[in-house]
Amino acid sequence: MRKKIERLIKEDISVKNALAKTQLGAIETLAKMMLSTIKSGNKILLFGNGGSASDSIHIAAELVGRFRKERKAIPAIALASNVSILTAISNDYSFERIFERQIEALGKKGDMAIGISTSGKSKNVILGIQKASKMKLKTAVLIGKRKTRLSQIADVSINVPSNSTPRIQESHIIVGHIVCEIIEDAL
Repeated sequence: MRKKIERLIKEDISVKNALAKTQLGAIETLAKMMLSTIKSGNKILLFGNGGSASDSIHIAAELVGRFRKERKAIPAIALASNVSILTAISNDYSFERIFERQIEALGKKGDMAIGISTSGKSKNVILGIQKASKMKLKTAVLIGKRKTRLSQIADVSINVPSNSTPRIQESHIIVGHIVCEIIEDAL
């Protein structure tokens, strides 16, 4: 068991090292886009499925609450957090439209939409980013190694250099923590 634990920790470290080598510019761009959105009085909309939904809720909570410093609350909404909305849209339209409909209802020009998908292929995340783009929101995606339609349609794409879902999710949350710290320092 200890060998497995050690192997998994080393695997995570290896992915984080590769992330640092390949994605610094993209992470910096993401942080700058989020900062400009917030400074202009707009909000951040975050969304994803499963573990990525949890990550979107986690990042929104760090922004609305606080990360490390006392500061004004930052407007951020996790679109995966309202069960009534999710089930109503899924029932009345389709599960593929759960984020698209919420962006249509809540988003406005100048806001920012951040989609999170380990595979980069989640249809509902793709439709959400497409709707955000059409509505003139800034767009970003956090995905895995593979270049996908999501990485092509977003303004910025953070591609975690791994094919392992757990390692990708672990890297997505460190990216979230990094941008939260940068935002708090800048504000």
